[in-house]
Amino acid sequence: VQLQASGGGLVQAGGSLRLSCAASGTIFGVDRMGWFRQAPGKQRELVAWLISDGTTIYADSVKGRFTISGGVAKNTVDLQMSGLKPDDTAVYYCNAWVPDTGSRYWGQGTQVTVSS
Repeated sequence: VQLQASGGGLVQAGGSLRLSCAASGTIFGVDRMGWFRQAPGKQRELVAWLISDGTTIYADSVKGRFTISGGVAKNTVDLQMSGLKPDDTAVYYCNAWVPDTGSRYWGQGTQVTVSS
């Protein structure tokens, strides 16, 4: 089973983009799905989590600008990004975590570029 991400692209500062991610099959036991990003020369960092009970967690840098949604049980997760800044430029990866096995699934990454 693989995670397949879509969306991303080039946008001007202040613009919006929507990322989507879905599993190619069914991943059982997923507790949360989320988005991470990695900018050139930097470590991969958490952007947002969507937990199976509906709880959402955001990095401070994106609070109030990004919204995560989807269905953990259906293995889908979206990220609506608004008020984009050049600092948001990165490759974005979706992720699914199965705590019982410790397994993490990663999408292939999608480039988001924000021009100033």
